[in-house]
Amino acid sequence: MDSPLKHHFDPAERPDCLDVSPERLNPMTAAQLERELEAALEAMTEGYGNPSSGYALGQAAAAALKEHRAAVAGRLGCAPEELVFTSCGTEGDNWAVRAAADYGRRKGRHIITTAIEHAAVLEPVKALAAQGYEVTYLKPDRSGHVSPDALRAALRPDTVLVSMMLVNNELGTLLPVAEAAQAIRDAGSPALLHCDAVQAFLKVPFTPAELGVDLLTLSGHKIRAPKGIGVQYIRRGLNLKPLLTGGGQEGGLRPGTEPTAQAAALAAACAAWEGDYPARIQELKEYALGSLSAVPGLEIVSRGDAPHICAVSLPGYPSEMLVRELSDRGVYVSSGSACHRGKPSHVFAALGLPKRTLMGVLRVSFSPESTRADVDALAGGLTEITKTRIAAR
Repeated sequence: MDSPLKHHFDPAERPDCLDVSPERLNPMTAAQLERELEAALEAMTEGYGNPSSGYALGQAAAAALKEHRAAVAGRLGCAPEELVFTSCGTEGDNWAVRAAADYGRRKGRHIITTAIEHAAVLEPVKALAAQGYEVTYLKPDRSGHVSPDALRAALRPDTVLVSMMLVNNELGTLLPVAEAAQAIRDAGSPALLHCDAVQAFLKVPFTPAELGVDLLTLSGHKIRAPKGIGVQYIRRGLNLKPLLTGGGQEGGLRPGTEPTAQAAALAAACAAWEGDYPARIQELKEYALGSLSAVPGLEIVSRGDAPHICAVSLPGYPSEMLVRELSDRGVYVSSGSACHRGKPSHVFAALGLPKRTLMGVLRVSFSPESTRADVDALAGGLTEITKTRIAAR
């Protein structure tokens, strides 16, 4: 009998999610997960010293934390000292937005972002707007792409922050972050450039230097690390206001006892992520788009530029109903980011979709563990739902 989690490739988190049903894990995958769990367990049971303390066990923990930071930096392509451990992407985004505004407070009060950013960017930007900042929201086209020309046109002498994600978490589209960096340089703008790269890390190729960003936010659970660990890249030489006050950890930028177990698991997850994963996921997504196109009435909303995210719609079928009925069939997708908590997705609304299409949108994501059987279950479930609705008329 199949596990109820057998077809588990998007549990409506700000995803990607991993199904750990025993029958879904091949030996290599199980070994990778075991390495991540063992790394965290070792840090909690053997290397449990406080890294900020002077005794031997604490200094050993500090040395291990230094190694973990270097491991993550190696996969990101930056210097270890440019990374600060955080609790999640939301923390990093909030910190970046507020710190950049504070950094440029004497130069201006204008912010540029996009209408399809994660709420972790849009909400602190909204709070700054309430304090007198002027905000320009770049709108996407119908395919979910943002024009670099629109960014260039929006730049002003008083622009102090541009915040643009690299991969949209609901559409899978790539945004022109590198082009934004070039536009800022060409304009001689004082603006700092922040990038939410939560959905991009290890799935599309980039380094902070290649993008030209000042600040970049990552979240560990997108690559199989535990929830509760993230990373903030801060360009070398950029002196930001600390996130918190009260201690000297993380170079004084994020005080608080360091998350040694989570950092160990994140480093292990970085090491375990294989280079062929993106191509494998992309191939499966293309299979899914072909299979889903055969579902009666289904529309492809976004094919996604990134390998692991696409969006579809069954016009006239409420998204939340589809999510529930698919869940009953053991297939887990979402109607948007988990952070919406049941509210309509601002991302899909920004595309200007017809109301019937908008109400039936589903966001589908894939992990290295997703299979064609998962895709078949999704397409079959949606087909069954449409047939049931037609029969009931």
